[in-house]
Amino acid sequence: MDHSADASGLLEGSDIGSQKERVVTEEEWLQKWEMGNIGFHKEQGHPLLQKYLDVLLNGRSGLRIFFPLCGKAVEMKWLADMGHSVVGVEVSEQAVKEFFSEHSLPYCEEPVPEISGAKMFQSTSGNISLYCCSIYDLSSSIVGKFDGVWDRGALVAVNPCDRQRYASLMINLVEKNSSYLLVTVSYDPNKHKGPPFYVPESEIQSLFGNCCEIKCLEKVDDFSERHRQWGLDYFLEVLYKLKFVA
Repeated sequence: MDHSADASGLLEGSDIGSQKERVVTEEEWLQKWEMGNIGFHKEQGHPLLQKYLDVLLNGRSGLRIFFPLCGKAVEMKWLADMGHSVVGVEVSEQAVKEFFSEHSLPYCEEPVPEISGAKMFQSTSGNISLYCCSIYDLSSSIVGKFDGVWDRGALVAVNPCDRQRYASLMINLVEKNSSYLLVTVSYDPNKHKGPPFYVPESEIQSLFGNCCEIKCLEKVDDFSERHRQWGLDYFLEVLYKLKFVA
C-alpha cells in the first residue's frame, strides 16, 4: 500500500508525539557504534543522492561538501573521487577510523586547537577531512563554509530539543546559493520513540524557511522488517532541496 500521500498528510498537522522530550546522549551513540547497532548505515550508498546528485552539484566542480553526523558514509569517498572536497563531523572515533580503513585510505590525525579534545582525521590526499567532536563545537571559523550539504541521518538524529540550534549552525556553515539536500523520515511518532525522529514538513519550514527556498523532491517508501519490529506500519524517506538565497 502506498502511504506516501495519506500518511504524511495525516501527521502534518499533528505534533511529534512523545518524541518532543526524547534525548539520546552522546554515550548512547558511541555505544551504538561499539555494539555494531548501526542499521542506519548504508553499505552501498544512498540511492536518493545518486538520483539527485545533479541537484546538489548544479553543474559545479570542485565543491566543498559537508556531511553532518557523517558516520562512515560511503558517499564521502564517492564525492571526493569526483574531485570535490568533503568535510564531515562525527562523534564516534570508531566510525571515522572504520571509514578510512574500509576504503583503504591512508590518513593523518591531528588535534583541533580550537576544540578541547577534538581530533581531525584527514586523508593524505587532503580531500576528505573528518572532525571527531560534537557538531555543536564547529563553526565557520574552524571548518569554513560549504557549497553543498548532504544531510541524511543527521537532522533526524538530532534530539528534537536541539533542532533549532542545529539549524542555526547549518545556516551559518553554508555559502549563499549553496544546495542542501535533506532527507527526513515520516512515520507515526506515537508508535516509535526514535531515533530516527519524525520531522514534519512544517518544522522544516519553521527551521529553514526564513533563509531558504524549500522544495520537496521525492517521498520514498522505505518500509522494512526492521520498521515492522519497531511497531510501525509505514516508514517514508522524504527528500528536500534547500536553496539558500543570496
